Amino acid sequence: MFGSIIMVPFLPFLYFQGKRVRARTPRLPEAIGPTGSVRAGKEREFRVVFIGESSIAGVGVTHHDEGFAGVFAKELAAKMNTTVHWEVYAKSGYTLKKVTESIVPMIPDQKVDLVVVGLGANDAFTLNNPWSWQKQSEKLVSDLKSKFEDVPIVFANMPPIKDFPAFPLLIRVFIGNLVEVLGNELLATASKFDGVHYSDTKIRVRDWKAKFNKEDGAFFSDGVHPSKLTYGLWAKELSSFVWETEALREKLSSKEVSGVQ
Repeated sequence: MFGSIIMVPFLPFLYFQGKRVRARTPRLPEAIGPTGSVRAGKEREFRVVFIGESSIAGVGVTHHDEGFAGVFAKELAAKMNTTVHWEVYAKSGYTLKKVTESIVPMIPDQKVDLVVVGLGANDAFTLNNPWSWQKQSEKLVSDLKSKFEDVPIVFANMPPIKDFPAFPLLIRVFIGNLVEVLGNELLATASKFDGVHYSDTKIRVRDWKAKFNKEDGAFFSDGVHPSKLTYGLWAKELSSFVWETEALREKLSSKEVSGVQ
């Protein structure tokens, strides 16, 4: 919270700087193919719903098979030896509040085994304050639980804004700090609800750069959105988080056959 207070004198400057960056950043389309299936195993079928902003919408790749949802489904299917059906409900530019109001109500009432949520960048860019974000995240969780009852909900890692090459240093530092504050509030929200989990491990692009001996350009499609490589790495890490979290693994492993055709 202290970090967000320090930001107050800089808010007007950050606002206009952010508008300039967004105006200069190419507007890439969302990925096509928002539904898919990964065939594995013979006895059980599993349905995953992904909701969120541009990263979940697959901005930066052509097809969702190459994006976060497609890779996550492949990884989870292999880990569970289960056929995974997946659907994406996401929109570029949406904040947490907008997702709750406009996306959640349009998701069909059907059997779902896991909900994965990816948000944070747009709330940081629009300077959403931590208190509002925390209340809004509780509302999102409550609405999802009302719709899907006992289904586990997993919040993906917050975006690594401090590593975005398209942003000037001041924006990377201050907006990056804000997104970390929002992440702390999201962890608090997850702790209040049974069956809600948040992967709070910070994504470090510099670690990926060192590991794979690649430059920044390999990890971003436009200086802001992930590349195919980054979507794959991120999805693999989150699927491992899901499978290695004992409560989640036990819950998912105990799911009955969903009956999806």
